[in-house]
Amino acid sequence: MFDTLSDRLANTFKTLRGKGRLSEADIDGAAREIRIALLEADVALPVVRGFIKQVKERALGADVSKALNPSQQFIKIVNEELIGILGGETRRLRFAKNPPTVIMLAGLQGAGKTTLAGKLGLWLKGQGHAPLLVACDLQRPNAVNQLSVVADRAGVGIYAPEPGNGVGDPVQVAKDSIEYAKAKQHDVVIVDTAGRLGIDQELMRQAADIRDAVSPDEVLFVVDAMIGQDAVNTAEAFRDGVGFDGVVLSKLDGDARGGAALSIAHVTGKNIMFASNGEKLDEFDAFHPDRMASRILGMGDVLSLIEKAEQTFSQEEAAKMASKLASSKGKDFTLDDFLAQMEQVRKMGSISKLLGLLPGMAQIKDQINNIDERDVDRTAAIIKSMTPGERQDPTIINGSRRARIARGSGVDVSMVKSLVERFFEARKMMSRMASGGGMPGMPGIPGMGGGPGRQKKQQKQAKGKRKSGNPMKRKADEAAELARREQAQQGGGAFGLPAGQDAKDFQLPDEFKKFMG
Repeated sequence: MFDTLSDRLANTFKTLRGKGRLSEADIDGAAREIRIALLEADVALPVVRGFIKQVKERALGADVSKALNPSQQFIKIVNEELIGILGGETRRLRFAKNPPTVIMLAGLQGAGKTTLAGKLGLWLKGQGHAPLLVACDLQRPNAVNQLSVVADRAGVGIYAPEPGNGVGDPVQVAKDSIEYAKAKQHDVVIVDTAGRLGIDQELMRQAADIRDAVSPDEVLFVVDAMIGQDAVNTAEAFRDGVGFDGVVLSKLDGDARGGAALSIAHVTGKNIMFASNGEKLDEFDAFHPDRMASRILGMGDVLSLIEKAEQTFSQEEAAKMASKLASSKGKDFTLDDFLAQMEQVRKMGSISKLLGLLPGMAQIKDQINNIDERDVDRTAAIIKSMTPGERQDPTIINGSRRARIARGSGVDVSMVKSLVERFFEARKMMSRMASGGGMPGMPGIPGMGGGPGRQKKQQKQAKGKRKSGNPMKRKADEAAELARREQAQQGGGAFGLPAGQDAKDFQLPDEFKKFMG
């Protein structure tokens, strides 16, 4: 969503790098570019004005003028102010001292409340809670059925006594759900309320009645991150009419400019608590202002990547794979292990999204976006088409075996051959890294293969033959070298040609002519 903003900010910072000091004109020019970038990203004008004012005041101070690297200091200031716009610190859910904790979702129709209820339920389930979804949207056609399907996919409980479609009292359903949750030992109740196409008195009254009936511990305002500045106006209307404790951004994976998301926390004074960045139920997580600011500035989000890996990979399995790679030059690591690792990575989510969390990946954004996710499925199909013996020892795969594997997986024979070759190369590299050798092909960099000893050895070899310090021996060596040259000139011409033969008259042997075509 923030690609346009990220690109503009990256170009702005590029002009500052390499400067020994930043003049006031440099800072004014950078601030002007940042202002344009924020306005183009649909950030609210009051927010932009406050942001630029803070950045300029801090940049013109002693911190930047006395810094060893003023451009990096300027980027640090922008990063800190961006974190401030997004809410500062991460806001956590407040849980009731006496369960159940009641969470009420409010927002306009189409914001994604019903789907988000399932995502929040799945997220809480992963945190060790037993959530219950409550169907209080009895106005929108098929809303109750949709919530039932979402709850079933998330594997959480649901309370839906009324059929909906205009039938039933949502306030009474919300009130009864608390007793139902206590009886069924659900420690969190998520109330899905009805929305409207726009702000009206009926919407506000019903939301306020449900709030008064269940006294929620958290009222979360769900907003579509793609609706632009109207998101800010709607948030202000809900804050004044019903009141809410936090904001949840839905559809953060859209292609809109996304500036409204940067404005909501600053304008309403309420933190963004969660963000939904995909259609799948697991594409949902807590919102961290510092991590989002880092993504916007193209610095990646390594912490989120580590958290995803910790949730997917078990330490026991990781240690087992590491021992296989470290022993016998990695020969214990088989294609079965490779397939298992690949499937684990796939559970973490889209490959392109995972790569996007790495620092510096913004520079190759187009290549990442063009990654074909189906390549992982093709690779899995090739490996599963092999026999157990072939997976254990890929060296036995000959031409006929490759043809059989290709037919079984529906790919070309060349793809099978390429996969096996890449597996051997990857195993060799990972084995070297697991045994502390670092990355191959990068000598002289600590931890990246080679090391200082290897670098010195290469330098020593590159120096060539040294001259002797003894004048008599040096004179004898020079005379021997002169005699060798004279003998070479008599025995053959340039490029190893026979003496007296010019290079233009030279002809290749017939065998070489046939080989070259």
